[in-house]
Amino acid sequence: MLAMTPDIEALIDRALTEDLSLGDPTTDALIPSDLSGRAVVLAKAAGVLAGVDIALAVFSRVDPGLGTNTLIQDGETITKGDVICSVEGRVSSILRGERTALNFLQRMSGIATETARYVAAIQDLNSRIVDTRKTAPGLRSLDKYAVRMGGGYNHRQGLGDGILIKDNHIQAGVQGGLSLTETVQTARANVSHTLKVEVEVEDLEQVAEALDAGAELLLLDNMDPPTMAEATRMARGRALTEASGGITLETVRSVAETGVDLISVGALTHSAKALDISLDLV
Repeated sequence: MLAMTPDIEALIDRALTEDLSLGDPTTDALIPSDLSGRAVVLAKAAGVLAGVDIALAVFSRVDPGLGTNTLIQDGETITKGDVICSVEGRVSSILRGERTALNFLQRMSGIATETARYVAAIQDLNSRIVDTRKTAPGLRSLDKYAVRMGGGYNHRQGLGDGILIKDNHIQAGVQGGLSLTETVQTARANVSHTLKVEVEVEDLEQVAEALDAGAELLLLDNMDPPTMAEATRMARGRALTEASGGITLETVRSVAETGVDLISVGALTHSAKALDISLDLV
């Protein structure tokens, strides 16, 4: 279940303001304010559900008098025609909340569904599918929640969650006269012992140097599977390995077969197709 934190409540308010800042003249003109009814939210495609709690919270925010009922929970598989939830009360209020509620639900379910495909592709192997920070601005907590509902795991929520020395950090260090080893050692010397140091590496020479410098995680960037397998062998018992860079549903299994611990996939959140879900008055 998604906790309705103050941040998420504020997000709901911003989304409703975006849609209703000038009112709803169509509903005002056509729907009597005292007309009551019931609507159901229907799956129009198969997938994995995520976002039902926030969708129903939208309706309650529009009109606290609306009654809501959840029939399928986040993380469950849905098929075409399934009734996900229902809303009952003033028809005008239901119509005002419809688009905002569905926007959350469709996006989050699309992310959960895409994540589940990647998870299923490597389910008999030991790698984990993880997300990235390539999320919609302002929606990171929801995007990452949806990844979890699809069976994936979260990488950093924000920059403060760990040290990740990427290619541009390394290049900046080179410009400042630092080797990769010195860059890693400088990072370790200047941060809390509670933070792990991860280093992006592009070849086996960098793998060896980063390991000798004390890196605790290696981000294997755009390596082919044979190189990745060797990098994983070199790191075994010394550091965790994370594969990254253009990994697709077609290639994820060959990546997992190299033995990497983690596989980060930006497409889970930046390119997932919204799941087709609708609301119908009944």
